[in-house]
Formats: sequence, C-alpha cells, structure tokens
Amino acid sequence: MMKTLLTLILNILAWAAIAQTETFDLTTFVEPSGWKKEVKDNIISYTKTDNTKKTWCQIGIYRSTASKGSIEADFDSEWQILVANPYQIKEAPNSGGIQDAEGWKIKVGSGTFSFNKSDAQAILSVISGYGRVVSIIAINNSQDYLSQIQSLLTSVELKNPELQPAVQPENPQQETANTNNLIIGTWTKVASDQDAYHVNNGVAGYIQRQYMFDQNGTYRDFIKTFSFFSDIFLTKESGTYQVNGNSITITPQKAILETWSRKEGRDEWGKLLSSQNIMLEKTTYQFTIKYNESIRETQLILKTSSTTKRDGPFDQDNKWFYKLPTHDYDFIKLPD
Repeated sequence: MMKTLLTLILNILAWAAIAQTETFDLTTFVEPSGWKKEVKDNIISYTKTDNTKKTWCQIGIYRSTASKGSIEADFDSEWQILVANPYQIKEAPNSGGIQDAEGWKIKVGSGTFSFNKSDAQAILSVISGYGRVVSIIAINNSQDYLSQIQSLLTSVELKNPELQPAVQPENPQQETANTNNLIIGTWTKVASDQDAYHVNNGVAGYIQRQYMFDQNGTYRDFIKTFSFFSDIFLTKESGTYQVNGNSITITPQKAILETWSRKEGRDEWGKLLSSQNIMLEKTTYQFTIKYNESIRETQLILKTSSTTKRDGPFDQDNKWFYKLPTHDYDFIKLPD
C-alpha cells in the first residue's frame, strides 16, 4: 500500500513538473518540458535540439501589439514581419480558415524555407481581438516536434481585455491619468449622422472613427462616413504621437480623403472615385483611460478646448469618448 501511495505521489509530482504553466503578457500556456527557455522584453522562446538526429525547433510567443483592425490584416502584417522577411519566404502561406474563441479570432499559416542547406518550416499562429494581436511562431526542421508544438498551442489561454480593464481606479467614477503604454492599441467610436437634412428626411447614416496607436510612437486614424444618400467617404491619417504625463500630442504627417462608390447601393466599398490631400491638424489632448463599470467598457477620453475635424463634435463637456473594441463590427473594415 505504501509503495502504491509513493508511486502515486511521484506521478503527481512528475505531472506537475511536466505541466508547468507560464504567463507572458496576455498569454498563459503550458511550457514544453526540457526545452531551453529565454525571456526578452517582447518575446518568450523555447528551443530544443537533438545533436544526434541534427534536428531543432524553436517556439516564440510575442508580447501583444496593437491590432490593425481585422484578423486578415493582422495575419498579413505578422506574416511579413515575422516569417516572410526574415526567412525569405516569397510564396503565400498555406493557411486554413479563421477560428473563433471567446471573442478572439485565430488564423494559422505555414511556409517552408532553407536553413543550413536543409529544409525547414515556419508555423505562424495569429490571435486577434479586443484591439490586440498575439503571435506565436514555431520554426523547425523535423516533424518530430509537431506534437509538442500542437500541445503548447492547444494549452494557450488569453486574458480578455474586456474583463481585465486597463485601469481600475479605487473610485470607478474618477478619471485617472495614465502612462504611454496604456494608450497603445486600437480605440473606436461610432455615431449616427445628425445632419439636419438626414434627420428631417429619415436617411440612415453613421460616422465611425478609429485610432490605432503603435508602440513605436506612430499612429493611424481612420474615419468612415456612410449615408444611403451619398457616396462613402474615408479619411486616412498617419503620423506620430508623444505622451507627456496625461497629455498626448498628435502630429499628422499625411492625411487623405477618399471618396468611394457604394457597391450595389449597400454599405460596402465599391470603386475609388477620388482622393485628395487634406489639412494636417496637430493637436494636444488631455487624456484619461478608465473602466466604465456601468457599460463594461474600457474608455479613452480625449479633451481639448475646441473641436477638431479629426474627432468631430464633442460627445460632452469638451470631451470625446473612445472605447476599446470588443467585437469585429467595432472596427472599420477598410477597402481591399
């Protein structure tokens, strides 16, 4: 009986060692046992080599970055940055469909390349949602590692930004100043078109706005104006931003207004009809980020003394309220 009990305890301890979990940024997963671990600021990686068989594998999990607005755009960008460019893969990735998991969208793709005169494979998993994107890449030269790659991928769990608000002040009603890293990501807002003609004539329309702040100090801003009464207008602006305490200065470098036809009269991009440069509007905002408990949203609140063309009319009290997106329809779907 004692021997059986000791065996059971040893088995439990062995399983606990094998199933060691790790958390990195938004990602929690089961670490591969016996692999060399390395942690850097933007990536945690695991490496395994077999000198006898001359095989190797490396798995890297990257810190989350700002989403570009859709799983397709995120995957294409991550593929170019993490796979195509460093490993000189020119062919399009072999990829399957898009999977949904608790508000996240997942797309996996793979490609082959040559390393030390032998064939190797890169497998990229991109997980996009809530304004963030997480990438996991596995490179290897042997199918012997596929089961371990699969085990790690299936163990992955992500923190839900909707349930983990960026700011949780002691007083939920108090607006709290924040630092640079909290503003990184995608923020959106949508409003119905309150133009007098449209209101009086019952013509449906809306204006959708989207900020995307990247870690490298650059930003992109998109504004989509839709009405069944006219063409679709798309403003595209890009430039740099700088955070100083609770203020953020946006310095645009390029701003374009595009006019698009409505595809078959629907709310879909048709043909590009015209494109023109528009005025660059440098603006300094006072900003706060807070979690609104009543509507369960993390909000970015921008405040200035006067309105801007970029943000439109104030929502209230010289402020605009943007939110951390939680659904696909919160993002502006850009033309192909």
